[in-house]
Amino acid sequence: MQKSMLKLKQQSFLKPFILLWIAAFLLVLPSLRFVQPNNNGLNIACPLPIKEEQVVQRTAYTFAYNEAHEQANWVAYILTKSQLGSGVERSNRFMEDPLVSTKTATNADYAKSGYDRGHLAPAADMSWSLQVMQESFYYSNMSPQLPGFNRGIWKKLEEKVRDWALLYDTLYVVTGPILEPGLPTIGPNQVSVPKAYYKALIAPRQQKGIAFVMPNAKSDSELTFFSMSIDDLEAKIKRDLFYQLADQLEQRIEAKREYWP
Repeated sequence: MQKSMLKLKQQSFLKPFILLWIAAFLLVLPSLRFVQPNNNGLNIACPLPIKEEQVVQRTAYTFAYNEAHEQANWVAYILTKSQLGSGVERSNRFMEDPLVSTKTATNADYAKSGYDRGHLAPAADMSWSLQVMQESFYYSNMSPQLPGFNRGIWKKLEEKVRDWALLYDTLYVVTGPILEPGLPTIGPNQVSVPKAYYKALIAPRQQKGIAFVMPNAKSDSELTFFSMSIDDLEAKIKRDLFYQLADQLEQRIEAKREYWP
């Protein structure tokens, strides 16, 4: 009898904790659904690939290489709060990418060009692993950026993205150059110099998104000046960015132009 009563007391004591755990799991479950890859293996941050692209998956990010312009059309990854912190030191060892079958840019392309080797997936976002940090320095992740842009307004946006990851816990990030015919080039491999860059973000748990387009030039403007809805960005670059989201959710998130705090 005493054993039965003790068992009932234990069950009564544990029941609130079990219910709390179930509630927490159900709360997190929708966000877990977002990070599942589709059946072609791409993570959910990836735009819809097109035929001309060579899509390559690295440890922490995926990119689509454009051989004609010798850089990526886009780089996509999922950034979480847990990945941010002191991390590993910056590599600064720029390398040709052996996974790009058509070869990438090289040191010779950027040498004395007047342009920075601008990261698309920032090194600071990849500092949670030595391998991931090293992979971020492949030339497939570089694009020619003017120093005043790369070290100024673009860096400011990258830092803001990390602030938002800390605030919102998880972000889907897509970044790329706006590539078009007739761009100036640098180096023996004729690496195109983009006139502008874009970045699109979705915070899945908060179910909201934001996008930016920035000229490849020094700027003292506020980040809000460059912001737009994801729908507007998609129309500009003729891309379906977060195509793996459920249609209704994608439409709702991508239509809003709302600057994040």
